Amino acid sequence: MHVTIRLFAGLAEVMGSSSLAFHFHESPLTAGRLKELLSASYPEAAPQIKVSLVAIDHEYAPDDSVISEASEVALIPPVSGGEPASEEQATPDGRFSITDQPLNGEALLDKVLDANHGASLLFVGTTREMTGAQRTTALHYEAYTPMALAKLEEIGKEVEERWNARCAIAHRTGLVALKEASVIIAVSAAHRDSCYEASRYAIEKLKASVPVWKKDISDSGEQWLGADPKAKDYGSL
Repeated sequence: MHVTIRLFAGLAEVMGSSSLAFHFHESPLTAGRLKELLSASYPEAAPQIKVSLVAIDHEYAPDDSVISEASEVALIPPVSGGEPASEEQATPDGRFSITDQPLNGEALLDKVLDANHGASLLFVGTTREMTGAQRTTALHYEAYTPMALAKLEEIGKEVEERWNARCAIAHRTGLVALKEASVIIAVSAAHRDSCYEASRYAIEKLKASVPVWKKDISDSGEQWLGADPKAKDYGSL
């Protein structure tokens, strides 16, 4: 069986490619077995493969998930919130987007305002310069765009179901300079308490589950964040 696997961020750098064509002789092939076979074939990338998740058709896949030749397969390194977006890609309603252009908070907030909502919040995550003694000069973001958009939509639906709130999210890709916004989340709700809770939930869920990666660029070099659980979250929100 022939499978093409998409690779991102630090894993793509180690493997030297953003995609990998691989032939397997096992059937059925599961997500867990895929990682085992890839680790054996590419020992230099085994540590990164071990901590990565498999995605099948834009959904995270448990180890026992079966892969077919028709599946779109990706290895997802730990997210730190890749293909860089060359233009804005958004959901049909425009409330969730991935773009390499500067983000517009006022326009995003306008997408969630509701005559029956008395509270609205705009969360803006920007590149900061200092994290302890570490100085960041810029951040570089990559996203697995189709899956990232789907996960952002899921967050929006969860926010609506749990808090009866409206949510819109825009995430930047490419180079993001100091003080520039990398992510903006707009939320509106009937009351301020639920609005605060929904906004906090959205950013925490985004950082944990949306396939977006960031590379810290500093005077001492460059480092993909998220792959090393002991590494500090330099330059982040």
